[in-house]
Amino acid sequence: MPVETDIKRTKPVFKIAAIDDQEKFKPLPQPTGVYPYHFDLKRTLPNLPSNKLVFHICGDTGGLVSPYYKHRVVEEMVQQCKTAANNDEVPQFCFHLGDVVYHFGQAKEYATQFFEPFEKYPAPIFAIAGNHDADIDPTDLEKPQSLAAFTQVFCSEKPMTVSFSGDSKRKSNTQPNIYWTLKTPLANIIGLYSNVPRFGAITGEQKEWFIDELKGIAATQGEKALILCLHHSAYSADINHGSSIHMQNFLEAAFNEAQLRPDVVFSGHVHNYQRFSKHYPDGDTLPFIVSGAGGFAELHKIAKLNDTAYPDTSPLFDHVVLEKYCDTSHGFLKISISKTEGKVIINGNYYTIPEERDIDSTVYLFDSFEIEAGRQFKNRH
Repeated sequence: MPVETDIKRTKPVFKIAAIDDQEKFKPLPQPTGVYPYHFDLKRTLPNLPSNKLVFHICGDTGGLVSPYYKHRVVEEMVQQCKTAANNDEVPQFCFHLGDVVYHFGQAKEYATQFFEPFEKYPAPIFAIAGNHDADIDPTDLEKPQSLAAFTQVFCSEKPMTVSFSGDSKRKSNTQPNIYWTLKTPLANIIGLYSNVPRFGAITGEQKEWFIDELKGIAATQGEKALILCLHHSAYSADINHGSSIHMQNFLEAAFNEAQLRPDVVFSGHVHNYQRFSKHYPDGDTLPFIVSGAGGFAELHKIAKLNDTAYPDTSPLFDHVVLEKYCDTSHGFLKISISKTEGKVIINGNYYTIPEERDIDSTVYLFDSFEIEAGRQFKNRH
């Protein structure tokens, strides 16, 4: 069970000492699919039910030390796939929020950091790339292109055995691009790519694509859930990264131009769990959820109150509330989307795993939430 804290923080923070390293931006690889970069889940799972969608979300599962955490997270997700009470409760895929491997996106790291821990996960794994997946080791004599290995694993033109996967039986995925949309019967899941810099960076070309995606979805808003996933967190209260003004500005500009907001935004990058609610003047409430405690050993602590190194009084935070957080345990999300009586409901559960010293303990349900597609958000736990 995660350790409860007496810190009553309710606001995100900025980290004063953080360096904005936009010069680390790396060029994007060429798409492997065709515009507008859609992937129909029924291509992979042709027998999807029309009234229920269940899947896992995790982020930042890679790491070079303490492999217990990533293995235990995946073991618990596998267990949920095996023990679901009904067939329609079985998770149908996993969506990874980035940083599959550390500290650079080298092919040699995928066997132990990704393929081995996820070998027994029985469903497809989709992903957006994190900053570590895209970064390049300047001492690497092979001088790979940014995201070369990630693209082979997740964006190949057809499913195939990955040469650097060790003995894994998992084939490569066929996502059409580094940024793309997963189309399902009950949800459109947009995956953005936010590059290498600490606070993220998104190209103008991707912004135009994103706005077009939102406009195209606007006509059917409410008929399906609209989920946005990206690696860098717009809002965070942690002491390692803090919030990203770049991501805040990018998202709000795109939402305003398209005249549409998603039902929920998921991100990683920060190694903990945080659930924010952003309240807009028009009465809309948008949840921003950080789920980056998927396996990297070091967790990122929440900033203490009144620490001048982590200010929380910015006008950018005036209507943003930190509802729930866990910075003491690793974990993952299970998302269930259902359609009943014309309503599309997103239910989320965040589970934490026991720390290594408590290996006989069971997974713990830390947080639950419910979102009605079209903007009614309800705390439930």
